[in-house]
Amino acid sequence: MHQNDTPPAPDLFTWEFAADPYPAYAWLREHSPVHRTTLPSGVEAWLVTRYADARQALADQRLSKNPVHHSEQAAHGKGKTGIPGERSANLMTHLLNIDPPDHTRLRRLVSKAFTPGRVAEFAPRVQELTDRLIDGFADKGEADLIHEFAFPLPIYAICDMLGVPPEDQDDFRDWAGMMIRHGGGPRGGVARSVKKMRGYLAELIHRKRNEPGEDLISGLIRASDHGEHLTENEAAAMAFILLFAGFETTVNLIGNGTYALLRNPDQRERLQNALAEGDESLLATGVEELLRYDGPVELATWRFATRALTLGGQRIAEGDPVLVVLAAADRDPERFADPDTLDLARRDNQHLGYGHGIHYCLGAPLARLEGRTALATLLRRLPDLRLAADPEDLRWRGGLIMRGLRTLPVEFTPEASHAAG
Repeated sequence: MHQNDTPPAPDLFTWEFAADPYPAYAWLREHSPVHRTTLPSGVEAWLVTRYADARQALADQRLSKNPVHHSEQAAHGKGKTGIPGERSANLMTHLLNIDPPDHTRLRRLVSKAFTPGRVAEFAPRVQELTDRLIDGFADKGEADLIHEFAFPLPIYAICDMLGVPPEDQDDFRDWAGMMIRHGGGPRGGVARSVKKMRGYLAELIHRKRNEPGEDLISGLIRASDHGEHLTENEAAAMAFILLFAGFETTVNLIGNGTYALLRNPDQRERLQNALAEGDESLLATGVEELLRYDGPVELATWRFATRALTLGGQRIAEGDPVLVVLAAADRDPERFADPDTLDLARRDNQHLGYGHGIHYCLGAPLARLEGRTALATLLRRLPDLRLAADPEDLRWRGGLIMRGLRTLPVEFTPEASHAAG
């Protein structure tokens, strides 16, 4: 295509873009694969959209996670590149903001809780939570699957895992709700929630020091890595990021995944038939495909060039922010056959939905368990689940990192027997 035949660059970060960013990403992959843009916050950053470049960037040690390397850090960039409120709440020292060796030390301390074996022990609890939430609306014949199901499930699960007492979990649900509701809007609501969560975590850590249990926060307090204990700030920041990273991603995995199945009835029927026959292999590959097709994390979290480098043919200056667009990379036709087609049985599926390299998502085994349990239980218990809104009327949250629906109204035949079960 000649230069003057190139279609105009798409508008990014509009509401229309939030509803369906994939055509814009296809344009970027073809015409400007490493693309400099001004974000809604006013920060200038590079967007990386091709799979090969994305995979390289995610593992490139010249790209730091620490915002101290941001060239605009001292000026107007301060506080615009992370989670609102984390700086003022003293929650910066978590895995998404640090590099080795601190990253290596802290990740090793917490990774024991997320081994596939430990997560498998948690499976009955996730199933119990899933059934309890479906019990809450199964006899009504309608529900908003985001607010009544996808949102509370990971909140209660991660609270259980962290050791937040049952009587405090609804507070967490409220704070998390404020974070989600304000995701694309004013930052004040998120920062207030972060502050409240920080105060609560400090108090909970103090309580667990005196009365430790078998939960993750008690484990963090007890943990010692070659004689190095976590500081109180590190423990609070770790608990915070596990909650923050562990709930909204799973909300969107369940929400986006259910929506994709409802929009692709042949694939949904295929999965239901497999589950009815007791075959869960399609469920496992299916969750991976849903992560690739319309994953919960649109852009990987911030990276900053510690020195000048070339990526995808573009020269990136020291201090420049780099955002890897996972959603674009995971639909790259150079890597995936028929990338815009949902194929639950897709085998060659090394998607980047959980990242790549040393920052690969620590909670991936838990997210997979929650996603599989939620989708399988919904399809088994409410087999004629259907969308109760025009897809054009659904609204997507317009944040920068996450991609998810605000609501997902559904209808189904009421489940008469759930009370007996």
